[in-house]
Amino acid sequence: MPQWAPGGTPSPHPRPCAAWSRQARQAAARAEPVVAGAGLLLSAAASSVPGLLGLYGILVTLGFSAASGVTAGLVVRHWFTERRGLAFGLVESGFGAGQFVFTPLSLFLIEAYGWRTTLVIEGILLVAAVGPLLALLLRSAPGDSGPGPYGGPDPADRAGATPGRAGIRVREVLGSPLMWGLPAPFFVCGVTTTGLMDTHLVSIAHDHGASTALTGTAVGLLAAANIAGTVMSGPLSDRYHCARILALLYGTRALVLILLALAPYGVRLAVLSVAFGLVDFATVAPTHPIATRHFPVESLGLIFGLLSMAHQLGASLGSYLPGVLHDLTGSCTPTLLGCSAALLVAMIGCLTVLPGTPATFGSDATGVTEPRSLATDAA
Repeated sequence: MPQWAPGGTPSPHPRPCAAWSRQARQAAARAEPVVAGAGLLLSAAASSVPGLLGLYGILVTLGFSAASGVTAGLVVRHWFTERRGLAFGLVESGFGAGQFVFTPLSLFLIEAYGWRTTLVIEGILLVAAVGPLLALLLRSAPGDSGPGPYGGPDPADRAGATPGRAGIRVREVLGSPLMWGLPAPFFVCGVTTTGLMDTHLVSIAHDHGASTALTGTAVGLLAAANIAGTVMSGPLSDRYHCARILALLYGTRALVLILLALAPYGVRLAVLSVAFGLVDFATVAPTHPIATRHFPVESLGLIFGLLSMAHQLGASLGSYLPGVLHDLTGSCTPTLLGCSAALLVAMIGCLTVLPGTPATFGSDATGVTEPRSLATDAA
């Protein structure tokens, strides 16, 4: 198929930079599982703590970055011009499903064979199975294979990027209020999910006298509900106001954490775990469509990267501070109530800062639609 020249007219020759960019993304994505697998295999042979930190903390992390929301967001954006919310939800549910399957499996293998053997098994799985599957099936953009994007060509892709425009748009993005308003609630998301609940739920349950069996059941139910909530949030994001969906999700999280701090435990722990799981990863599906609707395509890699960075910074803070506060106070209640307050602030921010509906589009001289100025998106 012909590529589109910057002016909007078809050109018989593909743009070399665009073709190289697609090939580079595809090659990097195919190499990442091999890098992660090699890191796990080398980590299994580590003879010191610094060596283990370097191999697992750096090499394996670089490999697993291919499966991050940054890569997933860009792939979904290229392959779907319609039903992107559903696509984001299904992709994100894969993260929850992997956690649901491999966390207990890894714990079983560690208990039965030790952590070194477990790393070897998982490293071989990545190198021998996941890597070849990606090499065989992965296409980073519709132009790399026969089928076109679902929903037809995206006008922004058809228009192409004019020389120098990408740099201008990056500067415009960095100066946009929306650029800073979008990662802020995602930071709170990281604090309360990966940071607080994924790390400290077992400790919170044991502090309130829950048995090991009940605690394990609660963790499993949270992971299963996580998958269901993530899938359901996708089609809702395609049909309804994304900012209001986010506000509802963050508000529900706040209520669950308050009940965890105040309500008696027992069976209620399992119920509250399911409730939190339904709104856990569900925030990703409505967050990513806001970005794809309101930011130019040249800047989406930067936007998704900043979103991921904000989430992971929040996760690191949410993992560390609750332990410090527990040592100081002897209770998880201050952490739960403090995180609830942060979630309520995030809920208000979503309603007042974030746009939830598709941006208003206008036509330029070529007849190709362009997003409106980013400075007005947060209005």
